[in-house]
Amino acid sequence: MQMKPRFLAAAASVAALSLTLGGCATGASKTTASDGAKIIDKGHLTVCTHLPYKPFQFSQGSKVVGFDVDLMDLVAKKLGLTQKIFDTPFEGIQSGQALNTDKCDVAAAGMTITDERKRVLDFSDPYFDATQALLVKKDSGISSLDQLSGKSIGVQEGTTGAIYVKEHAPKDADIRTFEDLATETAAVKTGQVDAAVNDNGVLLDYVKTNPDTAVTKEFDTGEQYGVAVKKDGNPKLLATINEVLAQAKKDGDYDKIYATWFGTAKQAG
Repeated sequence: MQMKPRFLAAAASVAALSLTLGGCATGASKTTASDGAKIIDKGHLTVCTHLPYKPFQFSQGSKVVGFDVDLMDLVAKKLGLTQKIFDTPFEGIQSGQALNTDKCDVAAAGMTITDERKRVLDFSDPYFDATQALLVKKDSGISSLDQLSGKSIGVQEGTTGAIYVKEHAPKDADIRTFEDLATETAAVKTGQVDAAVNDNGVLLDYVKTNPDTAVTKEFDTGEQYGVAVKKDGNPKLLATINEVLAQAKKDGDYDKIYATWFGTAKQAG
């Protein structure tokens, strides 16, 4: 969800976040941030995501940490707010439902900008380059979708990886849909499926701690991630997000955050 960096996960200390696991902010009183942006919870920037999606967002002890989390902390700080994370299914995020029902102010979920999603969401400027990748058991000998004729392929619900597989996998492949990244990757590791497709960043991170698996192919899908707000509903917040992203790339904060979670310098481009 082009660049093909090799990632190294790195543990890091991040600002404390409030993780909302139950309930939602629907019905909360609308208020405004320092820039006039609409927010649903006074004092907080409420961010929708779908856990886990390591290293972009995942639980570490009692905190939610990751690349996207650190970027959204910069936005919250700019607005004089504290980030609060709302964990919700990805399908509701990418469809715009989570934002339309006021579960959150912004969605930061390793989400690829697509024309279909732009019809229901307003996206920030791109902040990360990605592509799809193939995860298999190590030494499986599988390095292409063509080799999965008659075999099973795992995909994550609502993702661009699922779309890619449906369009490019052999017609007799058994495509199995999983609700989240963790169950999809576990299905490969335990042999429930022969392979899985998802974004290269998360799969390359996964194999670092699961050496019995391997990423054997990356597909040049040329994707870019964006942060999203409600369609035609929060232009001031969107403007602030773009301002913060541009400033972070200019002053080096983006590079530092990137190195924290991927162990290398910022991607070229």
